[in-house]
Amino acid sequence: MQSPTRSELEILEILWSEGEATAQTVNTRLSAAKPVGYTGTLKLMQLMHQKGLLDRRREGRSHVYVPLISEAEAKSGLLHKFIDATFGGSASRMMMQLLGNKKVSKQELEEIRRYLDQLEEDDQ
Repeated sequence: MQSPTRSELEILEILWSEGEATAQTVNTRLSAAKPVGYTGTLKLMQLMHQKGLLDRRREGRSHVYVPLISEAEAKSGLLHKFIDATFGGSASRMMMQLLGNKKVSKQELEEIRRYLDQLEEDDQ
């Protein structure tokens, strides 16, 4: 399955929160942030259906769309592509860059430590 584009990800975010929605509902939500035409939203959702990112069923004169890719699956795929393209596939290089460029709060560091500890426990 292909990774979603930025525009497709915006649509998926809405569908993940709603569970399912018509193109009109998605367009209304997208338009709250920026001007978006209904026909553009509908066409993109039709293409996402063809790509296997969405399923749809007919209800009256409309189609109701449902995501076929989970949020975790989509974001994991995008993250792997990003790490491969930007950090030569090294997650540790990405983490060092991330932590080195941003003021990380004590609470965030504690959360990261707990997560790393949990990963080590799971490996044993």
